[in-house]
Amino acid sequence: QVQLAESGGGLVQAGGSLRLSCAASGSGHSIATMAWYRQVPGKQRELVAHITSGGMTYYADFVKGRFTISRDNAVITVSLQMNSLKPEATANYYCSVWAFTGHNYWGQGTQVTVSS
Repeated sequence: QVQLAESGGGLVQAGGSLRLSCAASGSGHSIATMAWYRQVPGKQRELVAHITSGGMTYYADFVKGRFTISRDNAVITVSLQMNSLKPEATANYYCSVWAFTGHNYWGQGTQVTVSS
């Protein structure tokens, strides 16, 4: 079982920056891909970015050039640096990881609010 704890959400003005972090704990599973999703009430959860165990990254078009995902395999954390934030980035952001076994785990989410 893997537990995920997100941190770093909050309120920021448009154009500002936030850094989200997600720490994985637990035992038994080596982590393959780590990702950040976001969800606005009433809408589907959408992928923001993911990073593989080898460091390959993927970004949704709406964040390319502004967000950076990174991971620290030594302490099993994944971070999302969010720059030039826009009001439409307001959402609950979730950390998700996939173990090499195929198990998928989710955090509880952290709220990001961008004021205009």
